[in-house]
Amino acid sequence: MRTLEVTKLRDLTGPGHTDAYGVGGTDLGAAVLAPDGRLVAVFGDTFERAGVGGPGWRSPVILFGDPSTLADGLVWTGSGGSARDYADQVVEYHHGSRVGGRLFGLVGGLKVGTVLPTDMITIGDTIYLHVMVCQALGTVHWTEIHRSTDNGVTWEPTEAWWWGHHLDGHFQMLTWELGPDGYVYALTTGFQRDKGLLLHRVPADRLLDTQAWEGWGFEGDTAGGSWAWGRTPTPVLPGAFGELSLRRVGDEWWLAAFDAGRYRIDLVPLPDGPTTNLHTAERLPVVAGCGWGDEDHGCGRVAQLYGGYILPGSTPDEIHLVVSQWNTATNWPYRAMHFRARVRG
Repeated sequence: MRTLEVTKLRDLTGPGHTDAYGVGGTDLGAAVLAPDGRLVAVFGDTFERAGVGGPGWRSPVILFGDPSTLADGLVWTGSGGSARDYADQVVEYHHGSRVGGRLFGLVGGLKVGTVLPTDMITIGDTIYLHVMVCQALGTVHWTEIHRSTDNGVTWEPTEAWWWGHHLDGHFQMLTWELGPDGYVYALTTGFQRDKGLLLHRVPADRLLDTQAWEGWGFEGDTAGGSWAWGRTPTPVLPGAFGELSLRRVGDEWWLAAFDAGRYRIDLVPLPDGPTTNLHTAERLPVVAGCGWGDEDHGCGRVAQLYGGYILPGSTPDEIHLVVSQWNTATNWPYRAMHFRARVRG
């Protein structure tokens, strides 16, 4: 049986950490390596002041990091967009605007409150970003894929998108990873933190072809049924999940998942790859939620936690995570933090 030794290395965002890029309050922080070797991290609703609200509301934003600094706490080196000293919004839209008309054939359009990132993936010389187009937190109109061919500095929309009610709302929050067989594997769930996980795959060279995506589904009874690709996806793990991070760490597959039902972030080794039986897979709690008076970041207790993204440079013995925290009563802390989990046994 494996155990974890968990350490908080540092705050990643907020005063003293991201002021140079106009980032006071922000969250999320899914990350990949760019083709040029830089670490690229994407964040959600971002404000110039520490907290939620005020000037400079934009989402998503990009920060670049130096992967060689991982051991002592990730250090930022720049930001995405046109300004070197300001992390611009990298998806073009206006908060509170309406879209529709010719775009989706809608009369009056849909109100877009914010666009939130779920995950990125690097394939060849291109980084792909999956986002949720939301009216409000938990209300997803549709999801779509954007891409960058300049190492994450600028982004453009692609033709790939899905309605928010696709697969009964289980295809909103997404995490994905490229396998050695040339397929991209994706785990998805809803944004309401009340749904289980579905598994999908798509050939990497057809990532933007929504018809090429296929589900991992179960047919038959419990005793004589079977799993196979090309079926309507069946939940591979029931529950109430939020943010997800599926990654190949060294030669191993790992999943980090915010289990909202258990109020904690787990690490899950996947010895059989993405199709590992998640019902029986070992689950290693990394960070546990708690009340504000019971916090102890040194022991992995964090109030109002979420997120949990595996950072590039992690190894099977030492996995680095980005964990978010938002005090919804006072709107501060509202930040991302760097935790390290050393795997024992």
